[in-house]
Amino acid sequence: MPSEKSYLSVSNLKISSDLFDFVNSEVIPGTFVDRENFWEGFSKLIHELSPENKSLLKKRVDLQKKIDSWHINTKYKPYNQSDYIKFLRDIGYLVTEGPNFNIQTENVDEELSKISGPQLVVPLINARYSINAANARWGSLYDALYGTDSIPRDSKSDKKEYDPERGKKVIKWSKEFLDESIPLIDGSHQDATSYKINDQRVYITLSNGKKVTLKNEQKLIGYTGSASFPESILFRNNGLHIQITFNKDHSVGKDDKANISDIILESAISTIMDCEDSIAAVDSEDKITVYRNWLGLMKGDLKTSFQKNGRNIQRCLNKDLIFQGTCGSEITIPGRSTLLIRNVGHLMTTNTILQDDGSESPEGIVDAVITSLIAKHDLLQNSLVKNSKTGSIYIVKPKMHGPDEVRFTDKIFQYVEKLISLPRNTLKMGIMDEERRTSINLKECIRAAKNRVVFINTGFLDRTGDEIHTSMEAGPIIKKGNIKKCVWIKAYEDRNVDIGLSCGLKGKAQIGKGMWAMPDMMAEMLKSKIEHPKSGATTAWVPSPTAATLHATHYHRVNVEEYQDVISSRKHAKIEDLLTIPLAEGTNWSSDEVQRELENNIQGILGYVVRWIDQGVGCSKVLDINNLGLMEDRATLRISSQHIANWLRHEVCSENQVIETLERMAKVVDNQNSNDPEYQLMSRDLKNNIAFNAASDLIFEGAKQTNGYTEPILHKYRRYKKNNDSIN
Repeated sequence: MPSEKSYLSVSNLKISSDLFDFVNSEVIPGTFVDRENFWEGFSKLIHELSPENKSLLKKRVDLQKKIDSWHINTKYKPYNQSDYIKFLRDIGYLVTEGPNFNIQTENVDEELSKISGPQLVVPLINARYSINAANARWGSLYDALYGTDSIPRDSKSDKKEYDPERGKKVIKWSKEFLDESIPLIDGSHQDATSYKINDQRVYITLSNGKKVTLKNEQKLIGYTGSASFPESILFRNNGLHIQITFNKDHSVGKDDKANISDIILESAISTIMDCEDSIAAVDSEDKITVYRNWLGLMKGDLKTSFQKNGRNIQRCLNKDLIFQGTCGSEITIPGRSTLLIRNVGHLMTTNTILQDDGSESPEGIVDAVITSLIAKHDLLQNSLVKNSKTGSIYIVKPKMHGPDEVRFTDKIFQYVEKLISLPRNTLKMGIMDEERRTSINLKECIRAAKNRVVFINTGFLDRTGDEIHTSMEAGPIIKKGNIKKCVWIKAYEDRNVDIGLSCGLKGKAQIGKGMWAMPDMMAEMLKSKIEHPKSGATTAWVPSPTAATLHATHYHRVNVEEYQDVISSRKHAKIEDLLTIPLAEGTNWSSDEVQRELENNIQGILGYVVRWIDQGVGCSKVLDINNLGLMEDRATLRISSQHIANWLRHEVCSENQVIETLERMAKVVDNQNSNDPEYQLMSRDLKNNIAFNAASDLIFEGAKQTNGYTEPILHKYRRYKKNNDSIN
């Protein structure tokens, strides 16, 4: 915590001096916001809204106590779901749905309202990742296929050297994709020897000498270079662009019959810049880094450099793309992903700003004010590039529990708009459907933000963590790997789309699906993730720009709007299914089964937590117990820690068993990270190791943590680490 000397007293607030200086010197200039009025209004906003924030959090605790008591009191009675649902209604956990309605959100960029495509989520604390994600609007299909397991690699080939046979497979796959997405009136792109533009058409000469055009000529958008010898040609299919580039001197293009050097796909249509689950920001230093990166993105001047293969590489934001339209006029195509920002939820407080009674301020309120003020630079065109073309700021709000909390977020946004002089409803809201009380009341949650909502999604991981915690006293939960097969999961995924469409989100807002968490398994992703657009979702999360390019092929193969039309007529998933608790039917697992489950959970917890605490890495690829790299963030941690806490509570395993497994898995994780020069061994001194103790608390204190969240414990121990404090 900052020392007393590092705070400045301003308008009944004590503000961390470095944050105060950052806002005054870097954020406010150019926004037409008066400094004195801003801090006075900020203080008023915090002091007026903090009590309501606290009251909503208390309601969470009170409801959980009532649910715990109900399960304890009915433990030895036959389970009756009708009684359970009635109980949830009686205590106000499940609210009565009002009449049908349609959202009224206006001024939404087409990337969020009209275009279906992949979405990235990236830790905003890392400038390099943020720039890469923003630039991931476009990606090379050739590179994505060649550099991943999308196409099986010949075990005999040297990964360091170009494999011509693999290259041929990549090109064949890509041209088959062209045949499907932008088919010719006759023949195949495989046989093309030249592409020329004439009379608002593209003419393709085939190897047999025949000249053909597109089956659907409206898919041709424009080109660069000359019409007779284009450098690239731009097409559009299902709302997404495809670029074919030509270069006879290129290492690939020179051997292609038509001199095609690459196929570039419009990939990450939108990106969530994350202030929450994927970062470790525990003090003013961290928060300023996050805010400064957001400022760089909104002003378009964010830059970074790094060393790769002995070379200094610089990154900055891409410019828009200019093409010659077939009608003769120039066409500008966005060069960057449309950016949203995910603020933190209502739970956490921050010591960067203290209230008049010395208490910490709600971090979500602080985020809303500062990130919105920063984004005003984009609206005022104080930027080298443009994010929103419609004058909106997109804020994703996570971990809200029910309509009251959504309504409270709407109130925060109203206050912020008044504070920084923005028109009403400039701030748009993304509602993450990742908590149980939001899932079962989703229609009323959307109603509470009907003039702002631009995004809903399903977040299987956090939703599972909340499911376990909410039902902690109901009995032992099934093994973690089986939860995704449960009836409530399908109801949850279907109902999110059902309600989104019934509330008029089609053509106005995104309906999203969760993350593909295995970044090295792109072949499996190509096989499986096509189900997301088929589900009626307009976007889905992917773990990398490369994955975004591969996932984009799914949206060319699936017309989401057509699927939504069919889905709109089906019956909504049942609330009874959604409220089916994933309880084990008996606990007759073998000792080996229990031990394997513990080892899997604990190894994952330690592998993630040690990087979070020691290195401040909030999201990374972590090796699991089988040495498979998985994307881990606080959501995955929440599941694993809550799952063990549940098994401890119901004596499926013992405290001593968990301790022994923790100690043994610490050595496994140490070995897995032996090549990391920054890694600090846990097993050298487990008793005093901060990361190890954090992991232990997450398990043994898991049942007591509000909604099973991991943030309070992680933040406490990360502060210990940063301040070089002893845990004893």
